[in-house]
Amino acid sequence: MKQLTLKDSFVVKGKGLHTGEEIEAKFMPAHENHGYAIQRVDIDGMPVIEAVAENVVATNRGTVIAKSGVSVSTIEHAMAALYAAGVDNVLIQVNGAELPILDGSAKEYANAIERVGLEEQNADKEFLIIRHKMEVVDEETGAKIVVLPDDNFNVDVKINYNSPVLGNQYATLDNIADFKQEIAPCRTFVFVREIEALLQANLIKGGDLENAIVIYDTPLGQEQLDHIADIMNAPHKHVKDFGFINEKPLYFDNEPARHKLLDVIGDIALIGRPMKGRVLATRPGHTINAKLAKLLRRDVKRMDVIAPVYNPNLPPIMDNNRIRELLPHRYPFLLVDKIIDMDEKFIVGIKNVTVNEPFFQGHFPQEPVMPGVLLVEAMAQTGGMLVLSTVDDPERYSTYFMKIDNVKFRQKVVPGDTLIFHVSFLTELRRGCAMMKGRAFIGEKLVCECEFMAQIIKNK
Repeated sequence: MKQLTLKDSFVVKGKGLHTGEEIEAKFMPAHENHGYAIQRVDIDGMPVIEAVAENVVATNRGTVIAKSGVSVSTIEHAMAALYAAGVDNVLIQVNGAELPILDGSAKEYANAIERVGLEEQNADKEFLIIRHKMEVVDEETGAKIVVLPDDNFNVDVKINYNSPVLGNQYATLDNIADFKQEIAPCRTFVFVREIEALLQANLIKGGDLENAIVIYDTPLGQEQLDHIADIMNAPHKHVKDFGFINEKPLYFDNEPARHKLLDVIGDIALIGRPMKGRVLATRPGHTINAKLAKLLRRDVKRMDVIAPVYNPNLPPIMDNNRIRELLPHRYPFLLVDKIIDMDEKFIVGIKNVTVNEPFFQGHFPQEPVMPGVLLVEAMAQTGGMLVLSTVDDPERYSTYFMKIDNVKFRQKVVPGDTLIFHVSFLTELRRGCAMMKGRAFIGEKLVCECEFMAQIIKNK
């Protein structure tokens, strides 16, 4: 899969939820490997803030990112829409300290992305693949998020506000393609009993009945309700019964839970790459969402490349018989057992290391270790099959080493290990020559890496 950016720019305008100011945000295409970034065009020098988890500085009623003292808040709805659409690279220019709240959902962002369309770029998408259970907990609030391995990205959310109006609710998104219809229209929400304290904290100055679901669940006198309406510059409203006091009905019975799911996606977007994993969130909020995103982001930053997934239950693309048809190597020097994945730019091979390997007789009898030079040779043989896949009648060609650079050995390889080789082109094949990058893994651990030049020559 290739990285995606917007095919064209689009602009959204509206009030800021917390500042109440009129704000304009322009979403623009960005180059490969750019990621998400927000530029404050209202400040001298127009500083750019990367929308990544380590830049999150506050999570009170929204996600705030900052860099060098310059901040942008309420970014989660836009981030969720971009992430769900599969956008990898975008630059957002904004003339204020937050993104516009619009109707309190991600609907307008999602519609605009669909309207301008997406453009495929040359660079490959890089996924964060969850391999093991991860968990973050907030003891104070009882919030918990668990992330589990999965072939796709999906989210389950449970909320409970101990309210006669908003009690237990559950929302799920099994297919990210359903985000625009099922999740994007769901609005943020607030309890009437919270409003005055939030205003005193200099928040939600731009909040109203048009951009948030307002929940009345605690008895308040009409005088107090009128006072809250006055400080919000909203019309007086006579409310007798508990419930949702908006003119617009709920889009879904569980709209608040669906909005919390939207927020989870918006905050996970800050890991900087698409994720394959299942997210189970109980009573989530921006604080615990950001905690999870920062934990995942540390994994992303440690990874030069993710180890390929090896499922021995799946049939190989090439078995040993096919490999011997393509490569001239034979015992004891054929060092690839099968090929499990391949496209025009990379190949993944497997080598099962047994104690019966002939080189263990002398390297070393008392502590058998696979020679590093053979690790490089095995990667070269794997890369050779990638090169051969570019020509017709590959059986009539052979590949040869021309150069080896930047070899690093990180861990010894011993009997019983299963080596996973990932070899990819660094340059296009020109005049039969190509630069390649090889990596060898045991499980998720990188044990060896190198760069080499290979040449393809027709057999005589």
